[in-house]
Amino acid sequence: MRLFILPMLALLGAAPAPEAKWQRIFDGKTLTGWTPKIAGRAVGEDPLGMFTVHEGAIRVSHANYSKFEGEFGHLFWKTPLKAYRIRFEYRLFGEPLPGIKVWQTSNSGLMFHSQAPETMRRDQDFPVSLEMQLLAVPRPTEEPSGNLCTPGTTVVFEGKRDPRHCILSSSPLIPLGRWTRAELEVLPGGEITQSIDGKPVLRFSAPELDPEDKDAQPLIAAAGGKLQLGQGYIALQSEGHQIEFRNIELQLLD
Repeated sequence: MRLFILPMLALLGAAPAPEAKWQRIFDGKTLTGWTPKIAGRAVGEDPLGMFTVHEGAIRVSHANYSKFEGEFGHLFWKTPLKAYRIRFEYRLFGEPLPGIKVWQTSNSGLMFHSQAPETMRRDQDFPVSLEMQLLAVPRPTEEPSGNLCTPGTTVVFEGKRDPRHCILSSSPLIPLGRWTRAELEVLPGGEITQSIDGKPVLRFSAPELDPEDKDAQPLIAAAGGKLQLGQGYIALQSEGHQIEFRNIELQLLD
């Protein structure tokens, strides 16, 4: 019997590797592992509490700001990532901070493939990255959630490199105040899928640094002229409207 089983196992091949487990990267209680970078301030400085923990969620709050004066903020996870899935729940809520521009209303995002926070200029508004844009309505221009924006980067969309700063998804409009599930998948080959409430809403691939962008240019020089963007940090965005993130989970694919 043993002689029969061994050849059969050889024909079948080795068993597939088990799928990597999902791991929580926010414990629901503290901001351990997360670092803020707010425009106009040094890495790690958040004296007015833009990023806090509230009832099990990371809250992006402007409660201690009287008006918006360019304080774009990003909360970075500690580890750069290559191929992975990240999923979380978010809700935009409340009123926007006075002084924001029209497009900032009901607007936030998840930055990924981002430059390291310590490489950003002190007054830099956004890291060079890709952004899974998170929107809600009402807002002056009613647009879906799960869009792509590209500060300092470009991607291939529908078979060609697309120069647009933002590409709209097929997501339905999301009402302000509603908890919504989002997921981002970044495959080893550079294919990227963004999903809202369990449904893929945007696919693109082959992210690159943009040689025309002033913030991307030093990164390109540091990479020896290489444009391909295959890894980077993730960061939760603060853009002048309150938002909360909870149940943030990561699955490594590489």
